[in-house]
Amino acid sequence: MQQGLTDWLESLTSKDRECFLAFCKNTSTSTLIYIYARFLGYTGNIVDCDKWSQKKFKKRNFRVVLETEIDAMQEDIANLREGIKMGLVKQDMGAARIAMLQKELRGAIKQLDDAKLLMDKQGLILAGADRALREMLSIFRDDPIEGPLQEASMAVWTKILQEES
Repeated sequence: MQQGLTDWLESLTSKDRECFLAFCKNTSTSTLIYIYARFLGYTGNIVDCDKWSQKKFKKRNFRVVLETEIDAMQEDIANLREGIKMGLVKQDMGAARIAMLQKELRGAIKQLDDAKLLMDKQGLILAGADRALREMLSIFRDDPIEGPLQEASMAVWTKILQEES
C-alpha cells in the first residue's frame, strides 16, 4: 500500500520531521530527499517524493542554468568565428576573444561535470548507507537492542549527511 508523503510526515516524531524538512530545504536533489525519506520509513515512490519536493521546496536548477550558459558560450564562439570569416572582426582580436571564451567554456563544463560527480557520489553513499542500516534494523526487529540500534542508526545517518554535504 502506497503511503502519501504528507501523511507520512505527520507520522514522524517532531524531531525526525524537523530534521527531514531541514534536509529537504538544504539539499539540491529530490533523489537524496527520497533516500532520506526511505531511511525514515517512507514507503511511497520516488515520483511522489519528487513532485512533493518540487512543490514544497522551489529551487533553481543551477545545472540547467549552467547548461544554458554553455550553449550561449558555444553560440558566441561560433558567431565570433563567423565574424572573423566575414572580415567584421580582425583576425588577431578575434583569435584572442575565441581563446578567452573557450577557456571560460571549459571552466563551465568542468564545473558542471564536478557538480554531477559530487551528486552521484552523495547519492551512492546515501543509498548504500540507507540499505545497510535498514537491513541491520530488520535483522534486529523485535530484539531488545532495536531501540538503541535505531538511535545509533540515526546518529550514523546524520554523520554521513554532514560529511557528504
